[in-house]
Amino acid sequence: MNAKPGLFSELANRSNPSTGMHPLLIMLLFIYFSQAINARDTITPSHPLTDNETLVSADGRFALGFFTPGSSNNSYIGLWYNAITDKTPIWVANRKDPVKNSTGVLSISGNGNLLITDQNSTVAWSSGVTNVTNPVAQLLNSGNLVVRDANFSDGEFAWQGFDYPTDTLIAGMKMGVDFVTGLNRTLTAWTSESDPSPSQYYALLDIHGDPQLALCSGSKMVYRAGPWNGLRYSGIPGTVTYYGFNFSFINNKKEISYSFNTIPSVLSKLAVNQSGVLQRSLWVQDSELWNIIWYAPMDQCDYMPPCGPFATCNPNNSPICDCIQGFKPKSPNKWMYRDATDGCVRKTRLDCNNGTDGFLVLPNTKLADTSNVTVDMSLSMDECRVKCLSTCSCTAYAPADVRNGGSGCIIWTHELTDLKMFTSDVYGQEFYVRLAAADLGQSSTIARKSKKWIYILVIILGFMLLILACVGGLIWRRRKRRRTRAVEEVNTIFHDRSNQGFVSGNDLELSQGSDLELPLLDLSTVAFATDNFSDANKLGEGGFGPVFKGKLGNGQEIAVKRLSKTSVQGLVEFKNEVLLIAKLQHRNLVRLLASCIEGEERILIYEYMPNKSLDYFLFEKSEDQVLDWQTRFKIIMGIARGLLYLHQDSRLRIIHRDLKASNVLLDEVMNPKISDFGMARIFCGDEAVGNTMKVVGTFGYMSPEYAMDGIFSQKSDVFSFGVLVLEIITGKKNRGVYLAAPHTNLLDHVWNLWKEGISLQLVDESMGCSYSMNEVMGCIKVGLLCVQNHPADRPFMSSVLLMLSGDHALLPNPKEPGFAMRDGVPCQTESSSSKRNSSPSYDMSATLIEGR
Repeated sequence: MNAKPGLFSELANRSNPSTGMHPLLIMLLFIYFSQAINARDTITPSHPLTDNETLVSADGRFALGFFTPGSSNNSYIGLWYNAITDKTPIWVANRKDPVKNSTGVLSISGNGNLLITDQNSTVAWSSGVTNVTNPVAQLLNSGNLVVRDANFSDGEFAWQGFDYPTDTLIAGMKMGVDFVTGLNRTLTAWTSESDPSPSQYYALLDIHGDPQLALCSGSKMVYRAGPWNGLRYSGIPGTVTYYGFNFSFINNKKEISYSFNTIPSVLSKLAVNQSGVLQRSLWVQDSELWNIIWYAPMDQCDYMPPCGPFATCNPNNSPICDCIQGFKPKSPNKWMYRDATDGCVRKTRLDCNNGTDGFLVLPNTKLADTSNVTVDMSLSMDECRVKCLSTCSCTAYAPADVRNGGSGCIIWTHELTDLKMFTSDVYGQEFYVRLAAADLGQSSTIARKSKKWIYILVIILGFMLLILACVGGLIWRRRKRRRTRAVEEVNTIFHDRSNQGFVSGNDLELSQGSDLELPLLDLSTVAFATDNFSDANKLGEGGFGPVFKGKLGNGQEIAVKRLSKTSVQGLVEFKNEVLLIAKLQHRNLVRLLASCIEGEERILIYEYMPNKSLDYFLFEKSEDQVLDWQTRFKIIMGIARGLLYLHQDSRLRIIHRDLKASNVLLDEVMNPKISDFGMARIFCGDEAVGNTMKVVGTFGYMSPEYAMDGIFSQKSDVFSFGVLVLEIITGKKNRGVYLAAPHTNLLDHVWNLWKEGISLQLVDESMGCSYSMNEVMGCIKVGLLCVQNHPADRPFMSSVLLMLSGDHALLPNPKEPGFAMRDGVPCQTESSSSKRNSSPSYDMSATLIEGR
């Protein structure tokens, strides 16, 4: 409609003043205004809604009409946002009762019953209302379709669509239980894109104990957000940071419900998708797409129950499960293998009779499961503590409302389960766990002993530092001038915000100060080691610049990456490598030995890898370069261990983002080492997912959600690892799917043979028959599990290692991989929707450092 005034003006300019308005202009004006007049928001008994019409709310925000989803031939009445480009239905009236293979009509009877009928007047669905004298159905500005008496526009509704949500909660809509009407409003995912009927995944308010938001699959609760604490759900701390939102939680004798409202400029929805993920989205007008700002389950600690009774779960720890102070593992043998499902037991029994028990304060928690708790809103926190101590079965307590210092009392008298820890002080809330005096005093005794030893060590270290200061003063003065210049240049690089790098988190904090963790070499030393960067020593060249082989004066062989003076991207990679690799130590990661910063020179010095990179053996193989199965399996396991270290066990939680065969280097005994961290990202705190508008990496190794939407996480690296596993087994390169001919995509080829039960045909012919069929079949299955389309379906690297070393027969069956091919055309995934007008920018530069 924005184009019409311009057209009218053009036609008016062409009109002849002597003859009046242009005839075409008159016709267009007639059509335009007739459409505006005909737009309606009501249905009456004499004026039903036919298949080719829509209701539009008075403010134009919502539209309601018939739609046919996906490849289905069925028709449904749906509600969608009228003012945005995305017309995906957010509410469906007859999701269980479609109009099949026919056009439909939505009408209202004389007594107020809403009816959906087919072309033969057969009723497919009805609202069941029969007690309205002068009925009218109206689409309100809130998006609520209501049935009311036409004579009372502000009266109560005889029926409203908001009482029957489908998979989406929008502003003004409630979820929860209405005790007056008996309604239980839940969100249930569509079965598929072509079938809006209810699936096994649904979200509801569990009203037992202290009500909490929960996500279920069938009869099993898979995630819970914890109880409402006056400000937010205990397990969704970020809620309070949402701008333009007003959240409401009602808990009284009439209803227990949750809803939200937004300011007019904010468009948001909470939905359960077809993969069983609960997610909140915001509409971004500039890019015309829904941006997911929160989802659950988000990490391993979100899946219930991850750690068993009386254990805490922290996704930033490795292992993620830990017993609460005063408790010990119930099954130590299982605990050693990171199986914490049996949980923990008390070290010392509680002493209720003598009143010696106390409380351990756990800060920043998602409260333990509240389905069996008791709540008394009349008690203060002091009274709550007394009540817990006087109740012998009480195991913990917490405030029901955290506002104004805390009020109300939640009492746990059973096992404490699904207790998650947050790392930030602004997240979660305090939780008071009851302990025996012996276990409670343990921490203070240790603290006193620790302080005593600290004082002693401080005195000893003071004397040692004084002596060392005298000895080291001469050395420090000698190196001060050169080192100061280098540090200033490094800090200049790190503080130059015009070069937008890939390192997230507080990178300035990591780089500030004059104490560099990485040794510095003189340019003359590096030049001598590489014979003045001669072509004879050149090993290759990537996005960073050329790579040279060298030998230091002590005989150590090195690989030297020299930043090209014309490389813009290389400066960012240099920054990432210095910040990341220097802080990482693992046998399956390439070691950064030193750096050189002089003038305009930016040089990194690595350990030399005599066997080059993995792609040299896989894709450029000759008779003397054949890898046997034992070596391939060793490489797969080594890469998996290196990734697990990056994701869970290192000082920094790192997403590599460019894992591929050319970035896996091999030492003299064919141990794999992951290299090239120029595109890596650091995740901080509770961060689990990142988003970027500049997608970097290599097609064929990118996960669908990263390539299409710029969303990356640990599961992005898992996808790349899966591709790498299949390449190692087959000896063939995954070419990606873009502009690819049929059957050139490795994932599609592997998937088809797997379904046919002939996946052993994939094995690289160069290995002959000298391999373990069980191991190969298991690795193929693990590879397919890693490249599944949906990130939630892919395992974490900790699970991958267990799968590779365990019983392959117990592994779940994989689902279709991302970017699968069908007749040479990439199948569209959820990440590759039609809204690609705002696609992130792509940088497919691959920093190949072969033969380092």
